[in-house]
Amino acid sequence: MSLRNKLTSCVALLRWLTGSGWGAGATALRTATLALVHSTAEYRAPVWCRNVHTHLIDPTINDALQIVTGCLHPTLADNIPVLADIQPAELRRNGAALFQARRAMESGHLLHSVLTCPLSVDARRLKSKHPFVPVAQQLISSSDNNVRAVQWADHQWNAEWADNPIRLHIFIPDTFIQPHQSDPPKKSLGPAEPPPHRCQVFPLLLVQMGYGPICGL
Repeated sequence: MSLRNKLTSCVALLRWLTGSGWGAGATALRTATLALVHSTAEYRAPVWCRNVHTHLIDPTINDALQIVTGCLHPTLADNIPVLADIQPAELRRNGAALFQARRAMESGHLLHSVLTCPLSVDARRLKSKHPFVPVAQQLISSSDNNVRAVQWADHQWNAEWADNPIRLHIFIPDTFIQPHQSDPPKKSLGPAEPPPHRCQVFPLLLVQMGYGPICGL
C-alpha cells in the first residue's frame, strides 16, 4: 500500500508535466516515467516481486503509461507498454531478478552457496511464498548466460507480443524498433542520435486504432 501511494504521487507529477504550462513531449514523458515511476516500482524488486500483492501496483504503472501514450482508460493493458516502448512491469521485475541471480552466482557473493547447492525437500519453503532461490535457479537454467538480462527481457517480450492475437500487429510487428535500412547513413560531426521511440514513431497510430485521446470526442 505504501509503494502504491508513492507511485500515485509520481503519476501526479507526470500529469503536472502534461499540463498547459509545461507541455512535455512524448520523449520527455517516457524518460520521466522511467526515472520516477519505474525506478520507484522496481526498487529491490527481486526480493518482493513474487508476492501475491505485487499486481496491486500494476494499474498505477499503467496509468503512467497512458499518460505517455495518450491512450484512454478502455485501452487494453497489454497494448499500452508496446505503444509506450516500455517493457511490461512484470517482465521488468523478472529481468531484475535474473540480473540479481546472475550476480549471486559469482564466487564470494552472499547467496552463492545457496544458489549453487540444491535445496532439500525439507528445507524448501511453502510454494505459496515463491522464495527467491527456486525462481532464480529456474531463470538461470532457462536463459543464456551470454545474453544480458535486459536483452533476455526484450526477447521474452517480443515472443509474448508475437503470440498476442491483436490487430496492432499490422503496425507493430515486433517490440523491437529497427532503423529504416533504405535511408543512407547521414554523416554528422556530433554524437549519433538514438533511434526514435515508438511513442514518436507512431503519433497517429493511437487515433487510427481508436486509442487516441480525441477518439472519444
